[in-house]
Amino acid sequence: MISPPDITSAEFSKFQKLIYEIAGISMADTKKVLLVGRLSKRLRHYNLSSFSEYYRIVTSSANPQERQLMVDLLTTNETYFFRESKHFDFLKKIAAAHPPTRAFNVWSAAASTGEEIYTICMVLADVMGVDGNWTVTGSDINLSVLKTAEAGHYILDRTRGLPPDYLRKYCLKGVREQEGTFKIDKRLRDHTRFLQVNLNTQLPELGPFDVIFLRNVMIYFDQETKRKVVERLARKLRPGGHFIVGHSETLNNINEELRPIEPTIYRKP
Repeated sequence: MISPPDITSAEFSKFQKLIYEIAGISMADTKKVLLVGRLSKRLRHYNLSSFSEYYRIVTSSANPQERQLMVDLLTTNETYFFRESKHFDFLKKIAAAHPPTRAFNVWSAAASTGEEIYTICMVLADVMGVDGNWTVTGSDINLSVLKTAEAGHYILDRTRGLPPDYLRKYCLKGVREQEGTFKIDKRLRDHTRFLQVNLNTQLPELGPFDVIFLRNVMIYFDQETKRKVVERLARKLRPGGHFIVGHSETLNNINEELRPIEPTIYRKP
């Protein structure tokens, strides 16, 4: 196998600046090996001998699809069902107290491959009914993970974190050529919608939402980007709505409007 070309410090710096400009992601110097590993296949695809040549392609106005593919390759992150389960215990509690006459709307703002979205769906189906008045919007900058999320079709190895009773209740196991996979029940998928959203730019017309999940994505942003992203999203939250971040994240010194009510859970007055 041909080894990937080395990336110079100057080349890596260009990609750091580019992914920051596009997505607001601060790529640490320690991520150089990750970038080389994920983008080398694209250099091979074009038969290129340097990362500078690939940089010219992704910064050319003639290649928006390759630019998006680069973003997809550099923004894929691990997720799994019921990750940080205390958040879903909290969701269950507020959904149970929600007035049934008004829709309960949730936004998973960094949805990745969809495990967070369908965890939310399972909780809401349990509390409010599978035919209840609730919706879940999933968004991501990464188009390839959004396709996976929208399909709701996973290999059985991805059941990590998923309680067996939920697997039986809300998932369909594949048979014959689909053996070894499972698909999220259409009754849950019918409550969802998916769209590409770049949190680093002006947001589309969405909301208002009762709950916004923005978990395990701010760790990739610098302080100023965090502030702007949270400010944009907070505008999409109903008064009295809740904003949930990852267990390693905080809104301290980032946003003064949202009030902490539990660690990593905030409320809009």
